[in-house]
Amino acid sequence: MSDEEGRHVRRKRYRGTHPRSFSEKYKEHDPERYAEDLKRVLARGDTPAGMHRSIMVEEVLGALAPRPGDTAIDATLGYGGHAREILARILPGGRLYGFDCDPVELKKTTERLLASAIPPGSPESAFVPVNANFSTIADYFSARGLAGADIFLADLGLSSMQIDDPARGFSFKQNGPLDMRMDAVKGRSAREYLAGVSEATLRSILASNADEAMAAEIARAVWLRRASLATTRDLAEAICSVFPHLAFKDPAMTRTLRRCFQAIRIEVNGEFAALETLLAGLPSFLKPGARIAILAFHSGEDRRVEAAFAAGFERGLYSSISPEVIRPGHEERYDNPRSSSAKLRWAVRA
Repeated sequence: MSDEEGRHVRRKRYRGTHPRSFSEKYKEHDPERYAEDLKRVLARGDTPAGMHRSIMVEEVLGALAPRPGDTAIDATLGYGGHAREILARILPGGRLYGFDCDPVELKKTTERLLASAIPPGSPESAFVPVNANFSTIADYFSARGLAGADIFLADLGLSSMQIDDPARGFSFKQNGPLDMRMDAVKGRSAREYLAGVSEATLRSILASNADEAMAAEIARAVWLRRASLATTRDLAEAICSVFPHLAFKDPAMTRTLRRCFQAIRIEVNGEFAALETLLAGLPSFLKPGARIAILAFHSGEDRRVEAAFAAGFERGLYSSISPEVIRPGHEERYDNPRSSSAKLRWAVRA
């Protein structure tokens, strides 16, 4: 390692023979420098901590059919994997607006794309990063008098970088503060949300957001401990207390924890409300013939996308929509297990 003046600086030592904590995984934090090491991790079907593997890339590109000169929107920029492929096809002459409400990941991805995905000599406006929730895209385009986009992509849900970082509080697999916010300086954290939520409301969101059969029992256990929930481990233990016959790493317990954490995260970030706002305003900032692709990972997301596309088709807003959901192939599900729940739908603006 070297500092800004070029002097060699010894890398910080970690415990044991391999880094264990997220903060010690220096190779994953600098993927460009350790490309060969990360390639070996990817080859065995794992996702390196702090890195996101883009899902259904070929299917997304097939639906969007990007061309040189297109104006594109990536509504959930994330790690920038889809954006990189889109940029390669719309340049020269095109422009990509990359929206992300997570300022931490937006900054990293912007630096990564500007360094490696924008050809020398391209105008600065070829890539426009926007730190905002995708529910504000219609207002963003309207306020600036922008003509609209030829391509729209939204990859819903959570990115691997957010899941893997325990400081973000999204996962039960490593202990961290009970936060779960996409933007850690806005809104209420999961800890604050759970401290003030009623038992009935919590039961309702676990049933509706997670299809959890034991929603009443889990809501009761969490609500009774609401004043002492400070970390992801605290929340996980409260949920596990309902299932004393299951070990923490039992697959059934893991599935329940994943569903419950997801249900609470959706509520903390107002994800369904934001998606409904996006879908309602989507036709307003798209040019005639614009191509749309939306990847969903939750049945509640997919139902909303399917319903909005069907309603738009009936009203003549869309000239065509995907007749059925598109799922990742067997090989991709095997290589990247995190893709297994992905559902892709497309539409074309009339």
